[in-house]
Amino acid sequence: MPSKPLHLGILTGGGDCPGLNPVIRGVVYQAETLGHRVTGFLRGWAGLLPPGHRDSSVKVPSGETRPLTRADVELIHSEGGSILFSSRTNLKKVKDGYAAAKEMLGRHGIDVLLATGGDDTLSVAQELHQEGVKIIGIPKTIDNDLPGTDQTFGFDTAANIAMEALDRLHSTAKSHERCLVVEIMGRHAGWITYAAGVAAGAHLVLVPEVKYDLDEIYRVVRARRDGGKHHTLIACSEGAVPLDSQIDEVVDPKAPKKYDAFGNVQLGGIGKTLAKLIEKHTGVETRDVVLGHLQRGGAPTCFDRVFGMRLGIAAANLADQGISGKLVALKGTEIVALDITDALGATQETRKTKRLPVAWYDAVRPFMG
Repeated sequence: MPSKPLHLGILTGGGDCPGLNPVIRGVVYQAETLGHRVTGFLRGWAGLLPPGHRDSSVKVPSGETRPLTRADVELIHSEGGSILFSSRTNLKKVKDGYAAAKEMLGRHGIDVLLATGGDDTLSVAQELHQEGVKIIGIPKTIDNDLPGTDQTFGFDTAANIAMEALDRLHSTAKSHERCLVVEIMGRHAGWITYAAGVAAGAHLVLVPEVKYDLDEIYRVVRARRDGGKHHTLIACSEGAVPLDSQIDEVVDPKAPKKYDAFGNVQLGGIGKTLAKLIEKHTGVETRDVVLGHLQRGGAPTCFDRVFGMRLGIAAANLADQGISGKLVALKGTEIVALDITDALGATQETRKTKRLPVAWYDAVRPFMG
């Protein structure tokens, strides 16, 4: 127990994610139990910039906060999104961003900052820790691709939403005797597509970890049509790529690319491209469906509500113990503390990604086709 009550800060950065509110609730309840208080910084890292801050990379209002008590968070666990809002503000891109953040933390008397987000948000947390800020990371992403933790909150909800969508699309595809290509989130890792696609019985599951063969896709679609099966359902990660020899058929090298504040390419469009190619080469009417933000919205599942709460409790406990530079993570069934640098990698160049094991994919190949 610290010698004096602590003032904890918390923010949520990056894409919204089911389970963020349970995390916030867990932090606040445990902090108050331990005699501490909590302030929320709104809109991710923008909350740590001075009010009215002007920088071309900051697209949202800055410097806004709100106190958080049990009364404020009592019933938020069933709500999707984040009551603290979010943004993709990157302090690395803001002139004197780290200095401004440290000044804001000092102005509010924050003893420990709890940063909730994915690898981009946590990379900023990692560097702030190296600059002397006491900080605890809480990993978040529906993609489930953060290393160090067996699972991230939000993934279970997103996978269930995608599975339900695929279940529904089976019937409409069959009724119209079509092929449907369903584009699912997953930039570098195919966890959602794999889980939802396998659970829903998709006829093909395309993930970034295994390059797909266009000719094999055409063969499956033709074989199902010729065999009297009236539809084909394809679950496709947004980051899935074809064999090297077929890349020019899928990707237009002249097409302009868009990037977010952390330098990530903004993906999308693979479903539409594949649908056109499939219809052209098989004669089967084909449509694409993009699940997009639907996967991130809505109420978290039972698992994500409890999981998020446990992470929030663990983060508050670490702050109470005077621990900094750690990440709360799931190992088996237990919540553990990991060094942020060990979990993420020391630099952007060595940043790690938890990818779907190819052996898992190979194991379900007999169910495809």
